[in-house]
Amino acid sequence: MKCKTPALWGVHIRPEGIADIEAIRRVNEAAFGQPDEARLVDALREQATPFLSRVAEEEGAIVGHICFTPVEIGEATIAGLAPMAVSPARQHQGIGSRLVEAGLEECRRAGFGAVVVLGHPEYYPRFGFAPASRYGVRSEYDVPDDVFMLLELVPGAAAPLKGVARYHAAFGALG
Repeated sequence: MKCKTPALWGVHIRPEGIADIEAIRRVNEAAFGQPDEARLVDALREQATPFLSRVAEEEGAIVGHICFTPVEIGEATIAGLAPMAVSPARQHQGIGSRLVEAGLEECRRAGFGAVVVLGHPEYYPRFGFAPASRYGVRSEYDVPDDVFMLLELVPGAAAPLKGVARYHAAFGALG
């Protein structure tokens, strides 16, 4: 992928490594202003299979992170994007978009047909996400319809997905 923004020329998206764990924790804490999401990432890393995780690295420093874990809808399993974090000083510069794009590509390679996200309705549609209710899918959490979205990675993959999307149990431990 070609970088169009000069500020992103030095940013490299890659799989997380063991040496990145503390930096990932710091990025999540800074981005969310609390430790809950950082603890969630640690729990998912230990408990979820698969755990797909990417970092944005710039000059040896981790400036962003994204992960995807399995979400069950009845007998089907799709991917769930959560959380995604970018260091506050590097937000609104395209790093989050690069992380989402790289993560979605990894989900395709891992064989997921669809991805759900509970997120900003003005941000995620740029990647093709639409309200999951259009596909007959709803969140296990009581959230507005426009913030729970689904993206088909494989055309038609959402057709058999009807019902409640259930995230990994680690999400239930969030404050």
